[in-house]
Amino acid sequence: MLKGISPLLSPELLKVIAEMGHGDDLVIGDGNFPAASMNPRSLRCDGHKVPELLDAILQLFPLDTFVEAPVTLMEVVPGTFASEPPIWDEFRRIVEKHEPGTKIQFAERFDFYDISRKAYATIQTGETSLYACVILKKGVISG
Repeated sequence: MLKGISPLLSPELLKVIAEMGHGDDLVIGDGNFPAASMNPRSLRCDGHKVPELLDAILQLFPLDTFVEAPVTLMEVVPGTFASEPPIWDEFRRIVEKHEPGTKIQFAERFDFYDISRKAYATIQTGETSLYACVILKKGVISG
């Protein structure tokens, strides 16, 4: 255990986000996301929900300010929801808390998968909410 670092962040996850560089993508997948088949660098975070993990990660992880939208969500497949998934409001609040004014973009399901295959790492959570997958593009810490 370390002071000031969420116990949700395992040593393996801390290593991965620390070794990522500017412009690298990190995928946080819900329980249905095919994390292991998307990326050989796949970490398990069973028992954790995406919002709590997103909040813990964004305490340490700078988002890329050189792109228009450093956060990507998977677009809803038409006919799945009458409106947008409720979890998206949680994502917006968490992102705004850590990186005010950050834009969020949406990618069609198979485009989201293509981005995920090229990501630095993928995290598999135990999240049961639908469309609870997030891609974060890492930025820099300016001194």
